[in-house]
Amino acid sequence: METSDFTELIPNLPEEVSLECLTRLPYTSHRLASAVCRGWRELLLSREFYFHRKKSGFTRKVACLVQGASGGKISDGRKPGESPLYRLTVFDPITGIWEIIDPIPKYSNGLPLFCQLASWEGKLVVMGGWDPASYEPVTDVYVYDIGMQRWRQGKDMPAKMSFFAAGSYAGRVYIAGGHDENKNALRTSWVYDLRLDEWTELAQMSRERDECEGVVIGNEFWVVSGYGTENQGDFDGSADVYQFESGMWIRVEGVWEPGRCPRSNVGLGKDGRLLSWAESESGIRVGSCGVMLGERVLVTGSEYQGAPQGFYTVEAGVDENVKMEKINVPDEFSGFVQSGCCVEI
Repeated sequence: METSDFTELIPNLPEEVSLECLTRLPYTSHRLASAVCRGWRELLLSREFYFHRKKSGFTRKVACLVQGASGGKISDGRKPGESPLYRLTVFDPITGIWEIIDPIPKYSNGLPLFCQLASWEGKLVVMGGWDPASYEPVTDVYVYDIGMQRWRQGKDMPAKMSFFAAGSYAGRVYIAGGHDENKNALRTSWVYDLRLDEWTELAQMSRERDECEGVVIGNEFWVVSGYGTENQGDFDGSADVYQFESGMWIRVEGVWEPGRCPRSNVGLGKDGRLLSWAESESGIRVGSCGVMLGERVLVTGSEYQGAPQGFYTVEAGVDENVKMEKINVPDEFSGFVQSGCCVEI
Protein backbone atom coordinates (compact mmCIF):
# COMPACT_ATOMS: atom_id res chain seq x y z
CA MET A 1 0.00 0.00 0.00
CA GLU A 2 1.06 3.58 -0.54
CA THR A 3 2.35 5.27 2.61
CA SER A 4 2.61 8.80 1.22
CA ASP A 5 -0.91 9.62 2.42
CA PHE A 6 0.09 8.78 5.99
CA THR A 7 3.31 10.80 6.41
CA GLU A 8 4.99 11.14 9.80
CA LEU A 9 3.20 8.17 11.29
CA ILE A 10 6.04 7.83 13.79
CA PRO A 11 8.43 10.83 13.95
CA ASN A 12 12.03 10.19 12.93
CA LEU A 13 11.26 6.76 11.48
CA PRO A 14 11.13 5.94 7.76
CA GLU A 15 7.52 5.64 6.63
CA GLU A 16 7.85 2.01 5.60
CA VAL A 17 9.20 1.14 9.06
CA SER A 18 6.41 3.10 10.74
CA LEU A 19 3.84 1.26 8.66
CA GLU A 20 5.26 -2.11 9.60
CA CYS A 21 5.24 -1.18 13.30
CA LEU A 22 1.54 -0.30 13.13
CA THR A 23 0.81 -3.38 11.03
CA ARG A 24 2.00 -5.52 13.93
CA LEU A 25 -0.33 -3.92 16.46
CA PRO A 26 -2.81 -6.52 17.81
CA TYR A 27 -6.38 -5.79 16.74
CA THR A 28 -7.37 -5.38 20.38
CA SER A 29 -5.29 -2.19 20.55
CA HIS A 30 -6.67 -0.54 17.39
CA ARG A 31 -9.35 1.44 19.19
CA LEU A 32 -6.84 2.98 21.60
CA ALA A 33 -4.24 3.54 18.86
CA SER A 34 -6.78 5.36 16.68
CA ALA A 35 -6.96 8.09 19.34
CA VAL A 36 -3.23 8.88 19.12
CA CYS A 37 -3.48 11.18 16.11
CA ARG A 38 -5.44 11.81 12.94
CA GLY A 39 -2.90 9.99 10.77
CA TRP A 40 -3.10 6.82 12.82
CA ARG A 41 -6.89 6.95 12.87
CA GLU A 42 -7.17 7.36 9.10
CA LEU A 43 -4.71 4.54 8.55
CA LEU A 44 -6.33 2.10 10.97
CA LEU A 45 -9.79 2.74 9.50
CA SER A 46 -8.72 2.38 5.87
CA ARG A 47 -9.51 -0.67 3.73
CA GLU A 48 -5.99 -0.46 2.29
CA PHE A 49 -4.49 -1.01 5.75
CA TYR A 50 -6.77 -3.99 6.39
CA PHE A 51 -5.70 -5.68 3.16
CA HIS A 52 -2.05 -4.80 3.86
CA ARG A 53 -2.31 -6.55 7.25
CA LYS A 54 -4.04 -9.50 5.60
CA LYS A 55 -1.38 -9.80 2.88
CA SER A 56 1.36 -9.52 5.51
CA GLY A 57 -0.17 -12.30 7.59
CA PHE A 58 -1.15 -10.18 10.59
CA THR A 59 -4.90 -10.64 10.48
CA ARG A 60 -6.50 -13.27 12.71
CA LYS A 61 -9.58 -15.45 12.27
CA VAL A 62 -11.92 -15.45 15.27
CA ALA A 63 -15.32 -17.03 15.89
CA CYS A 64 -18.21 -14.64 16.54
CA LEU A 65 -21.11 -16.47 18.16
CA VAL A 66 -24.75 -15.89 19.04
CA GLN A 67 -24.56 -17.43 22.49
CA GLY A 68 -26.97 -17.78 25.39
CA ALA A 69 -25.91 -16.15 28.63
CA SER A 70 -25.76 -18.80 31.34
CA GLY A 71 -29.05 -18.50 33.24
CA GLY A 72 -29.85 -15.19 31.53
CA LYS A 73 -33.48 -14.23 31.00
CA ILE A 74 -35.25 -11.13 29.75
CA SER A 75 -38.84 -9.99 30.07
CA ASP A 76 -40.78 -7.72 27.73
CA GLY A 77 -42.14 -5.75 30.68
CA ARG A 78 -45.69 -5.90 29.32
CA LYS A 79 -46.81 -9.48 29.60
CA PRO A 80 -45.88 -12.56 31.60
CA GLY A 81 -43.19 -14.82 30.24
CA GLU A 82 -39.51 -14.78 29.53
CA SER A 83 -37.22 -15.62 26.64
CA PRO A 84 -33.56 -16.68 26.60
CA LEU A 85 -31.01 -13.88 26.72
CA TYR A 86 -28.62 -14.08 23.77
CA ARG A 87 -25.49 -12.03 23.28
CA LEU A 88 -22.51 -11.91 20.93
CA THR A 89 -19.25 -13.50 22.05
CA VAL A 90 -15.83 -13.84 20.43
CA PHE A 91 -13.43 -16.77 20.64
CA ASP A 92 -9.81 -16.30 19.54
CA PRO A 93 -8.42 -19.79 18.76
CA ILE A 94 -4.81 -18.56 18.87
CA THR A 95 -4.90 -17.13 22.39
CA GLY A 96 -7.87 -19.14 23.66
CA ILE A 97 -9.42 -15.91 24.96
CA TRP A 98 -13.21 -15.41 25.10
CA GLU A 99 -14.80 -11.96 25.12
CA ILE A 100 -18.27 -10.40 25.08
CA ILE A 101 -19.09 -7.93 22.29
CA ASP A 102 -20.72 -4.67 23.29
CA PRO A 103 -24.51 -4.98 22.81
CA ILE A 104 -26.27 -3.36 19.87
CA PRO A 105 -27.55 -0.01 21.22
CA LYS A 106 -31.12 -0.76 20.13
CA TYR A 107 -30.97 -4.20 21.75
CA SER A 108 -29.09 -3.58 24.97
CA ASN A 109 -31.32 -6.15 26.72
CA GLY A 110 -30.61 -9.08 24.40
CA LEU A 111 -29.99 -9.84 20.72
CA PRO A 112 -32.87 -10.37 18.29
CA LEU A 113 -33.73 -14.05 18.52
CA PHE A 114 -32.54 -16.16 15.55
CA CYS A 115 -30.65 -13.24 13.97
CA GLN A 116 -28.15 -14.15 11.28
CA LEU A 117 -24.43 -13.35 11.17
CA ALA A 118 -22.02 -12.69 8.33
CA SER A 119 -18.60 -11.02 8.08
CA TRP A 120 -16.99 -8.41 5.86
CA GLU A 121 -13.40 -7.11 5.90
CA GLY A 122 -12.88 -7.52 9.62
CA LYS A 123 -16.41 -6.53 10.55
CA LEU A 124 -19.41 -8.47 11.87
CA VAL A 125 -22.83 -8.09 10.23
CA VAL A 126 -25.98 -8.88 12.27
CA MET A 127 -29.26 -9.19 10.35
CA GLY A 128 -32.92 -9.80 11.06
CA GLY A 129 -34.29 -12.06 13.78
CA TRP A 130 -37.16 -11.53 16.20
CA ASP A 131 -37.48 -8.72 18.69
CA PRO A 132 -36.59 -10.42 22.00
CA ALA A 133 -39.54 -8.82 23.80
CA SER A 134 -42.40 -8.93 21.26
CA TYR A 135 -41.19 -11.88 19.09
CA GLU A 136 -42.03 -9.75 16.03
CA PRO A 137 -39.65 -10.17 13.06
CA VAL A 138 -37.31 -7.24 12.47
CA THR A 139 -35.42 -6.02 9.40
CA ASP A 140 -32.53 -4.35 11.24
CA VAL A 141 -28.98 -4.59 9.94
CA TYR A 142 -26.04 -3.66 12.17
CA VAL A 143 -22.30 -3.73 11.44
CA TYR A 144 -19.73 -4.04 14.22
CA ASP A 145 -16.09 -3.05 13.81
CA ILE A 146 -14.36 -5.42 16.23
CA GLY A 147 -11.04 -3.56 16.25
CA MET A 148 -12.67 -0.18 16.91
CA GLN A 149 -15.39 -1.73 19.13
CA ARG A 150 -18.23 0.30 17.65
CA TRP A 151 -21.58 -0.35 15.96
CA ARG A 152 -23.18 1.35 12.98
CA GLN A 153 -26.60 0.75 11.49
CA GLY A 154 -26.90 -0.45 7.90
CA LYS A 155 -29.81 -0.30 5.51
CA ASP A 156 -32.77 -2.40 6.61
CA MET A 157 -33.37 -5.75 4.98
CA PRO A 158 -35.84 -5.48 2.06
CA ALA A 159 -38.47 -7.66 3.76
CA LYS A 160 -39.26 -9.42 7.04
CA MET A 161 -37.63 -12.83 6.72
CA SER A 162 -36.80 -15.45 9.32
CA PHE A 163 -34.60 -18.57 9.30
CA PHE A 164 -32.93 -17.65 6.01
CA ALA A 165 -29.48 -18.69 4.77
CA ALA A 166 -26.64 -16.16 4.84
CA GLY A 167 -23.08 -15.95 3.55
CA SER A 168 -20.53 -13.35 2.49
CA TYR A 169 -18.22 -13.01 -0.49
CA ALA A 170 -16.10 -10.15 -1.90
CA GLY A 171 -17.60 -7.36 0.19
CA ARG A 172 -21.20 -8.50 -0.16
CA VAL A 173 -23.61 -10.44 2.03
CA TYR A 174 -25.98 -12.93 0.38
CA ILE A 175 -29.25 -14.16 1.91
CA ALA A 176 -31.81 -16.62 0.57
CA GLY A 177 -34.85 -18.64 1.60
CA GLY A 178 -36.42 -18.65 5.06
CA HIS A 179 -40.05 -17.63 5.55
CA ASP A 180 -42.01 -14.37 5.56
CA GLU A 181 -44.04 -12.88 8.42
CA ASN A 182 -47.00 -15.10 7.46
CA LYS A 183 -44.87 -18.28 7.74
CA ASN A 184 -44.78 -18.79 3.97
CA ALA A 185 -41.54 -20.42 2.86
CA LEU A 186 -39.46 -18.36 0.41
CA ARG A 187 -37.33 -19.00 -2.67
CA THR A 188 -36.21 -15.37 -2.99
CA SER A 189 -32.61 -14.20 -2.59
CA TRP A 190 -30.90 -10.84 -2.05
CA VAL A 191 -27.40 -9.37 -1.93
CA TYR A 192 -26.30 -6.53 0.34
CA ASP A 193 -23.37 -4.36 -0.77
CA LEU A 194 -21.90 -2.98 2.46
CA ARG A 195 -19.83 -0.25 0.79
CA LEU A 196 -22.84 1.10 -1.08
CA ASP A 197 -25.28 0.23 1.72
CA GLU A 198 -27.73 -1.16 -0.85
CA TRP A 199 -29.82 -4.31 -1.22
CA THR A 200 -30.41 -5.86 -4.65
CA GLU A 201 -32.79 -8.73 -5.45
CA LEU A 202 -31.30 -11.75 -7.20
CA ALA A 203 -32.89 -14.52 -9.24
CA GLN A 204 -35.07 -16.95 -7.31
CA MET A 205 -33.98 -20.41 -6.24
CA SER A 206 -35.47 -23.57 -7.72
CA ARG A 207 -37.70 -24.21 -4.68
CA GLU A 208 -38.84 -22.83 -1.32
CA ARG A 209 -36.29 -23.38 1.45
CA ASP A 210 -37.36 -22.55 4.98
CA GLU A 211 -34.83 -23.21 7.77
CA CYS A 212 -32.04 -23.73 5.23
CA GLU A 213 -28.34 -23.14 5.86
CA GLY A 214 -25.91 -20.99 3.87
CA VAL A 215 -22.30 -21.99 3.17
CA VAL A 216 -19.81 -20.20 0.90
CA ILE A 217 -17.59 -22.74 -0.84
CA GLY A 218 -15.00 -21.24 -3.18
CA ASN A 219 -16.85 -18.89 -5.52
CA GLU A 220 -20.29 -20.34 -4.79
CA PHE A 221 -23.03 -19.72 -2.20
CA TRP A 222 -24.68 -22.99 -1.20
CA VAL A 223 -28.19 -22.90 0.27
CA VAL A 224 -28.57 -26.32 1.82
CA SER A 225 -31.82 -28.24 2.45
CA GLY A 226 -34.89 -26.50 3.92
CA TYR A 227 -38.55 -27.24 3.29
CA GLY A 228 -41.59 -25.76 1.54
CA THR A 229 -44.70 -24.15 2.98
CA GLU A 230 -46.76 -27.31 2.54
CA ASN A 231 -44.07 -29.59 3.96
CA GLN A 232 -43.27 -28.15 7.38
CA GLY A 233 -40.22 -29.85 8.87
CA ASP A 234 -39.73 -32.18 5.90
CA PHE A 235 -36.14 -31.19 5.17
CA ASP A 236 -35.01 -31.72 1.60
CA GLY A 237 -31.78 -33.42 0.53
CA SER A 238 -30.89 -30.95 -2.22
CA ALA A 239 -29.19 -27.54 -2.36
CA ASP A 240 -29.46 -24.47 -4.56
CA VAL A 241 -26.02 -23.13 -5.48
CA TYR A 242 -25.49 -19.50 -6.52
CA GLN A 243 -22.47 -19.01 -8.77
CA PHE A 244 -20.97 -15.58 -8.10
CA GLU A 245 -19.36 -15.27 -11.54
CA SER A 246 -22.42 -16.15 -13.62
CA GLY A 247 -25.08 -14.82 -11.24
CA MET A 248 -27.09 -18.01 -11.79
CA TRP A 249 -28.56 -20.66 -9.48
CA ILE A 250 -28.07 -24.37 -10.11
CA ARG A 251 -29.75 -27.17 -8.17
CA VAL A 252 -27.73 -30.07 -6.77
CA GLU A 253 -29.46 -33.24 -5.54
CA GLY A 254 -28.46 -35.71 -2.85
CA VAL A 255 -26.05 -33.52 -0.86
CA TRP A 256 -27.81 -33.67 2.52
CA GLU A 257 -29.59 -36.32 4.56
CA PRO A 258 -33.35 -35.84 4.02
CA GLY A 259 -35.21 -35.06 7.23
CA ARG A 260 -32.16 -33.62 9.07
CA CYS A 261 -32.19 -29.94 10.03
CA PRO A 262 -29.13 -28.17 8.55
CA ARG A 263 -29.24 -25.02 10.74
CA SER A 264 -25.65 -24.16 11.80
CA ASN A 265 -24.87 -27.84 11.28
CA VAL A 266 -23.30 -28.00 7.80
CA GLY A 267 -19.59 -28.72 7.50
CA LEU A 268 -17.26 -29.42 4.60
CA GLY A 269 -15.53 -32.79 4.62
CA LYS A 270 -13.24 -34.75 2.36
CA ASP A 271 -13.48 -34.16 -1.38
CA GLY A 272 -15.76 -31.17 -0.83
CA ARG A 273 -18.57 -33.33 0.54
CA LEU A 274 -21.07 -31.74 2.93
CA LEU A 275 -21.27 -33.30 6.39
CA SER A 276 -23.37 -32.92 9.53
CA TRP A 277 -21.44 -31.92 12.66
CA ALA A 278 -24.05 -33.73 14.75
CA GLU A 279 -22.65 -37.02 13.41
CA SER A 280 -19.02 -36.27 14.28
CA GLU A 281 -18.93 -36.54 18.09
CA SER A 282 -21.32 -38.08 20.61
CA GLY A 283 -21.00 -35.04 22.87
CA ILE A 284 -22.51 -32.67 20.28
CA ARG A 285 -25.44 -34.65 18.87
CA VAL A 286 -27.96 -31.98 19.94
CA GLY A 287 -27.84 -28.33 18.89
CA SER A 288 -24.54 -28.69 17.06
CA CYS A 289 -22.91 -25.65 15.48
CA GLY A 290 -19.69 -25.42 13.47
CA VAL A 291 -17.63 -22.33 12.59
CA MET A 292 -14.77 -22.62 10.09
CA LEU A 293 -11.62 -20.82 11.32
CA GLY A 294 -9.13 -21.37 8.53
CA GLU A 295 -7.38 -24.68 9.15
CA ARG A 296 -9.49 -25.49 12.22
CA VAL A 297 -13.21 -25.62 12.98
CA LEU A 298 -14.88 -24.71 16.26
CA VAL A 299 -17.73 -27.15 16.91
CA THR A 300 -20.23 -26.93 19.79
CA GLY A 301 -23.26 -28.88 20.97
CA SER A 302 -24.51 -31.18 23.72
CA GLU A 303 -24.94 -34.92 24.23
CA TYR A 304 -28.68 -34.67 24.89
CA GLN A 305 -31.35 -32.03 25.41
CA GLY A 306 -30.48 -30.06 28.54
CA ALA A 307 -26.94 -31.43 28.84
CA PRO A 308 -23.94 -29.10 29.28
CA GLN A 309 -22.48 -27.63 26.12
CA GLY A 310 -19.35 -29.22 24.71
CA PHE A 311 -16.72 -27.19 22.84
CA TYR A 312 -14.31 -28.82 20.41
CA THR A 313 -11.88 -28.00 17.63
CA VAL A 314 -11.11 -30.21 14.68
CA GLU A 315 -8.99 -29.98 11.56
CA ALA A 316 -10.88 -28.59 8.58
CA GLY A 317 -11.69 -30.89 5.67
CA VAL A 318 -11.98 -34.14 7.61
CA ASP A 319 -14.73 -36.76 7.82
CA GLU A 320 -17.23 -37.35 10.61
CA ASN A 321 -15.16 -40.02 12.34
CA VAL A 322 -12.08 -37.94 13.15
CA LYS A 323 -11.30 -37.45 16.85
CA MET A 324 -12.07 -33.93 18.04
CA GLU A 325 -10.03 -31.98 20.56
CA LYS A 326 -12.09 -30.81 23.52
CA ILE A 327 -11.39 -27.31 24.83
CA ASN A 328 -12.10 -25.88 28.25
CA VAL A 329 -14.34 -22.82 28.30
CA PRO A 330 -14.86 -20.33 31.14
CA ASP A 331 -18.22 -20.80 32.86
CA GLU A 332 -19.36 -17.38 31.63
CA PHE A 333 -19.04 -18.60 28.02
CA SER A 334 -20.45 -22.10 28.43
CA GLY A 335 -23.96 -21.24 27.20
CA PHE A 336 -25.76 -22.68 24.17
CA VAL A 337 -24.37 -21.50 20.81
CA GLN A 338 -27.20 -20.83 18.39
CA SER A 339 -25.10 -19.81 15.37
CA GLY A 340 -21.80 -18.21 14.45
CA CYS A 341 -19.45 -17.07 11.74
CA CYS A 342 -15.76 -16.45 11.17
CA VAL A 343 -14.45 -12.87 11.12
CA GLU A 344 -10.92 -12.18 9.88
CA ILE A 345 -9.71 -9.20 11.87
